[in-house]
Amino acid sequence: MSNEAPMETIPVNYGTLTPPQKRQRLQELAYLFLRLGLFSFGGPAAHTAMMEEEVVRRQQWLSHEKFLDLIGVTNLIPGPNSTELAIHLGYERGKWAGLIIGGVAFILPAMVVVWLLAIAYVHYQSVPAVGHMLYGIQPMIIPLIGQALWKLGRKALKNPLTIGAAVLVMVGTAWGKPEILLLLLAGLALVLIQIGRGRFQSLPLIFLPLGQIAPAPALPVTTINPWSVFGIFLKIGCLLYGGGYVLFAFLQADLVDRLGWLTSQQLLDAIAIGQITPGPLFTTATFIGYLLAGNPGAIAATVGIFLPSFLLVALVNPWVSALQKSLIFRAFLDGVNAGAWGLMVATTVVLARSALIDPLTICLAVLGAIALGRFSISSHWLVVFGALVGLVGQSWSMG
Repeated sequence: MSNEAPMETIPVNYGTLTPPQKRQRLQELAYLFLRLGLFSFGGPAAHTAMMEEEVVRRQQWLSHEKFLDLIGVTNLIPGPNSTELAIHLGYERGKWAGLIIGGVAFILPAMVVVWLLAIAYVHYQSVPAVGHMLYGIQPMIIPLIGQALWKLGRKALKNPLTIGAAVLVMVGTAWGKPEILLLLLAGLALVLIQIGRGRFQSLPLIFLPLGQIAPAPALPVTTINPWSVFGIFLKIGCLLYGGGYVLFAFLQADLVDRLGWLTSQQLLDAIAIGQITPGPLFTTATFIGYLLAGNPGAIAATVGIFLPSFLLVALVNPWVSALQKSLIFRAFLDGVNAGAWGLMVATTVVLARSALIDPLTICLAVLGAIALGRFSISSHWLVVFGALVGLVGQSWSMG
């Protein structure tokens, strides 16, 4: 017998349902996304595949064509793609109540798991065994980011114009220019070129404003509290294109380089936590928020980074078709995505300097790259292997 659920007989239009039918829909929605949030390892691509299997093939809540349309629009707005897809699906299934339930149910399990790990990290990171494990895990993160750079680069660097946008951001980052302004500039440059239809002869326009950008001002030394943590992550949630790995570039720029609230080693540990936990990679914000301001900070960071996704999905869902057909919007997105790739490159260099500190960590990074490139080993196994090597290697050197 087939495992697929039959097509439902209740009306498709949510507004025509009776109150018991609406409650049933919302309960089914909550159960599905809680389960996905708890067991969806593997990053946005895996999350999307699991959602497609459930809502299209098994539950048959919407057509494959509609599902693809929703995937497309998540790439047109900032924020975590798989989480925004869950929010879109919630809206399609249960309108405004479904929008909130779908997103919260998908985020909540990962948030709780990361929160508990953050508490353990703060209490036990001084224990030698934990430090040894992190010593081995950190170099494994570098090839994981490198793999993401390779995959994203093949999509983001489409032509000389997008390559120029990526170079713009890399050079600007090296000069200490504000990363948000660089990304906006990259997107705007491609929009102007699209409007003017100048193509390749307009490439120098990308670089003209670069010298006019003032050096990034030193942010005031703000007291670390839940409100300041909320503000940092709200800004990131509003402006971040390119997925979870670009998030770490923003965190490096704001929390490590400018404010000095985190060290690069702590950021690498946060990335490692994101790799070994299910659900959205953006729940790394929960971990960092706890490090900065305890339990209120964990809540503030999580709400701050995910809130824009709920608002943006509510805003753009009725305009899905129009946005996908807009050449100007796509040109802007191409520029921002290419710039985000350049920002990732610059940040990876900084993180590699913190993680690759001796021959053993360099060997681990090389082995990780080979395992990913040749054998397609899961990132979770790489993290486990790095932790074991760190434990054994450090214990052996001390013995």
